[in-house]
Amino acid sequence: MTLPVPLLEAVALSCERDWRMLFEHLNLAMQAGDMLQVSGPNGSGKTSLLRLLAGLRQPTAGSIRLNGQPMSEQRAELARNLLWIGHAAGIKGLLTAEENLAWLCALHRPASREAIWQALDAVGLRGFEDVPCHTLSAGQQRRVALARLYLVDTPPLWVLDEPFTALDKQGVAQLEAHLASHCERGGVVILTTHHSLQHKPATYRDLDLGQYAA
Repeated sequence: MTLPVPLLEAVALSCERDWRMLFEHLNLAMQAGDMLQVSGPNGSGKTSLLRLLAGLRQPTAGSIRLNGQPMSEQRAELARNLLWIGHAAGIKGLLTAEENLAWLCALHRPASREAIWQALDAVGLRGFEDVPCHTLSAGQQRRVALARLYLVDTPPLWVLDEPFTALDKQGVAQLEAHLASHCERGGVVILTTHHSLQHKPATYRDLDLGQYAA
């Protein structure tokens, strides 16, 4: 029986930063429905790995494939398939919550005003749509960034660096359930977090980068 081509695959991946090899000979394959939590000690390269998988930097050695083809040759396809949220909220303080989502979506997948308002409502920000983000708390700013995950037409591949940062218990529980639901619908989630997940899909697995230290 032939296995389906992975949505995302890393082959013999190595990463060097500041003349220090963080990890090497790393292989992984992500099929529809998979959730991968990247763990490891500080400095093991968790964020670097996520940035490699999101196409934001190049590996020292090895290759990354999207739908079986080299990622480096598929920039447009990557943009259609990927939703990246980094450790920082990545929003502009002078823009409103709605404006931030509008320009972030416009980079790859434009969203209607109605869809943006629905996403903000989903993360508990109804009534804050036209509020400048610099006036919001750290948790609310994080929710603005995470609202992208609640848009109707989201890409299948979510790469998230510490997405639970600054969220309260209710927000954490809601996001956990939403990530698991995305996987159950055939999406793929790759994330780093120091938070111990309580809600995991059946396809959850952990990747300890400490095992790949050079």
